[in-house]
Amino acid sequence: MESISAFVHNPGDHLSIDSLTGLAEKAGGFIKDAEKESEQLPEHMHKFRSEFEELLTAADIDQLVVIVDDLDRCLPKTAIATLEAIRLFLFVNRTAFVVGADEAMIEYAVREHFPDLPQGAGPVTYARNYLEKLIQVPFRIPALGLAETRSYITLLQLESAVKTDDDQLKKLLTAAQKDMLRPWKSSGLDRKALTGAFGDPLPDFVQEALDTSALLARILSEGTRGNPRQIKRFLNSMMLRHAIAEARGFAEDIRRPILAKIMLAERFHPDFYEQLARIASLDADGTVPAIAELEKRTKKSKGTASESEKEKGSGKLKAVANSGDVHDWEKSDWISNWAAIDPTLTGVDLRPYIFVTRDKRSSLMGQVAVSHLEALVDKLMGPALQIRQAATKKDIVALAEVDAENVFDALRDRIIQADEYSNQPKGVTGLIELVKQRPALQKRLVEFVRSLPTPKLGMWAPAPWHESLKDTNAIQGLEGILRGWSQQVENETLQKAAKRVLEFSGKS
Repeated sequence: MESISAFVHNPGDHLSIDSLTGLAEKAGGFIKDAEKESEQLPEHMHKFRSEFEELLTAADIDQLVVIVDDLDRCLPKTAIATLEAIRLFLFVNRTAFVVGADEAMIEYAVREHFPDLPQGAGPVTYARNYLEKLIQVPFRIPALGLAETRSYITLLQLESAVKTDDDQLKKLLTAAQKDMLRPWKSSGLDRKALTGAFGDPLPDFVQEALDTSALLARILSEGTRGNPRQIKRFLNSMMLRHAIAEARGFAEDIRRPILAKIMLAERFHPDFYEQLARIASLDADGTVPAIAELEKRTKKSKGTASESEKEKGSGKLKAVANSGDVHDWEKSDWISNWAAIDPTLTGVDLRPYIFVTRDKRSSLMGQVAVSHLEALVDKLMGPALQIRQAATKKDIVALAEVDAENVFDALRDRIIQADEYSNQPKGVTGLIELVKQRPALQKRLVEFVRSLPTPKLGMWAPAPWHESLKDTNAIQGLEGILRGWSQQVENETLQKAAKRVLEFSGKS
């Protein structure tokens, strides 16, 4: 113990060059040289493939097919690790991998895992090259067409109403499969097909499913780009909300086709939906007279207005015939098409529908469902200096189209939730920067500005939007909003600010 203590306190007295050399020579007998990894790795890979083939032979497996589904749901690190593992098997005979994934998400994972990769050489990015070299036979599942969407919506609703082993449902499934053999000739499951399975007259739940599919098919087919998962989520959300109404005791106030129509606005035109919700909540009867006037005009232009609907054009409708909301809505093809579809909302108390749908943090279509979008949203909610950094702009430019829309939705929702408009809300600067880098969102920005609550707006409101608008229609739309603000009398501060902006731009 004394010698150990002496060594610890005074190592220099016990160590010398000769003693260290002797120790190293003795240790060398117990240590072998490390194999050079660069020389051994190809040999290991070849040996692994050879042994794996022997394993397949020993197990009497003619063809091994490994299915990896929903890889895009994994975190970037896990997704890349899985793909790198698959690469080991690429040249193994009798082995195939089927990978199901969203290409855009895998490309994002590649960029995250290899952050120093250049953008690309030529028209194809390195992230895309990585994927194309790995996936040897790409197959993109075709989107559902209009007829397929209509049949899918009908069957989903009926499946929730009857047991899956029901003979009538089985008969309808057989008819649907036969109908889909030539989808380009089909119009989807119609009354004839349903009558053949369920009899005539149709049960109420079957008739409701038929009506709802007719209402939703076209807009859901176009709005979801034929994505069956999103269509099913929409229907699941609709059924859940109807169940909530039943549990709360006001299901008799909810008609499913009307609920579906309101949810279409919520999903595909959220700014318009917010306007509807605000107007309905302020109306004594819960109606939206401007919508009634819009429906009257759109159906009249298509020659479909009934006599009873024409008679409803009195009272409140006459008061809103020249409403700015109606004129603005008529300019939107989507809103006009939405107003023209049945059922009509004229005279309908929308408050129960708004109550059951107005969940501001709705996850109906997975808005900002992935972490990389949330990080960007947080940046765009920050100070102007952070928003205008080159890195933030680069992140915006790199967004896929659907991601850009999701970021817009998230920023809009956060601004609305704050409900503070006397000073410029956090998120407005980020929203403007987003639209500057993604001009396709200009129309949506104008619609958002139009939906802002006029009585609450401060003097900041007329000024910041112009810098992000280049499209002539968008600029004209904003000028129309400013003129409306300059002529209204309920908010004098906003009126004066709007007049000054119009005078400065020479549009007064």
